[in-house]
Amino acid sequence: MKNIHSALVKYNLDKLIKISSPIALSALQNSYPSSAGSFKPELLPVIQPMLDFLREIKSPLMLNAYPFFAYESNADVISLDYALFRQNNGVIDAGNNLRYFSLFDAQIDAVFAAMSALKYDDVSIVVTETGWPSKGDKNEIGASVENAAAYNGNLIKRVLAGGGTPLRPNTNLTVYLFALFNENKKFGPTSERNYGLFYPDEKKVYDISFNVDGLKTDRVDRLPVADMSVSAAGETWCVVNVEAGKDKVQRGLDYACGEGAADCHPIQPGSTCYDPNTLEAHASFAFNSFYQKKGRVAGSCDFEGAAYVVTQPPKFGKCEFPTRY
Repeated sequence: MKNIHSALVKYNLDKLIKISSPIALSALQNSYPSSAGSFKPELLPVIQPMLDFLREIKSPLMLNAYPFFAYESNADVISLDYALFRQNNGVIDAGNNLRYFSLFDAQIDAVFAAMSALKYDDVSIVVTETGWPSKGDKNEIGASVENAAAYNGNLIKRVLAGGGTPLRPNTNLTVYLFALFNENKKFGPTSERNYGLFYPDEKKVYDISFNVDGLKTDRVDRLPVADMSVSAAGETWCVVNVEAGKDKVQRGLDYACGEGAADCHPIQPGSTCYDPNTLEAHASFAFNSFYQKKGRVAGSCDFEGAAYVVTQPPKFGKCEFPTRY
């Protein structure tokens, strides 16, 4: 890495071309909970000098993150919705009290925590590989076209929505999908040959969108699974986390409609969103109003853990939840 960087410096290309090297999640000694993330001790003689060099040349660490492997090995304890970015109640990290709504974010933060333990908080991360296989062997739980489309489609929506991870909320993510084509002659389990978006004959394995315009125009009936539906690129909503308890939800509602200056007129008696007259429905509307007014910035949908972000429009009776003010 140092030799290549020296060559780039010689030809004044070091500002245009950054040098790095990828690691896999297997480089971690601990990855759960995320706050306990740490590197394997035997790898530190390599990891630390590399991080020193990346800090010196201001390059990111490359990370290959595959939630599929974690889910496949622990399907009895890991929710498929959690692995596929679908709506779920989240998982609280007991070490830092942060709530995670995707295994992908939790994996990235485990690496951030491992770097932080070594005092490399100033080195960023680029996810250079992630994906989900559309086919697998019988023992490869979760490998299917539907799940691959859900993972990659929801990942794209998550990245286009912006924002970082719970541990690094102000750091936008750069993510590369693996892979463009199925590798039909690759050795190993069936999944290894089926990460592609296209077959070798260039036909699509499934249909998802990759840009703002595509996400705005795709109709539900063009997509392979219902959870892929979106009404606009990067649109997200803020709703109640019922597991937080009524007291915390009520405090959040009071704040959103009071100091938070959310638009709570539609949930007043006789107004358009009063019905259903439930704490969950009213608080979700208020939380979302606050979230949208704040420009959906990281941290504006939390309310002490009483709320979380979803990528599908909430439904409470006939009330429509706005996406902007």
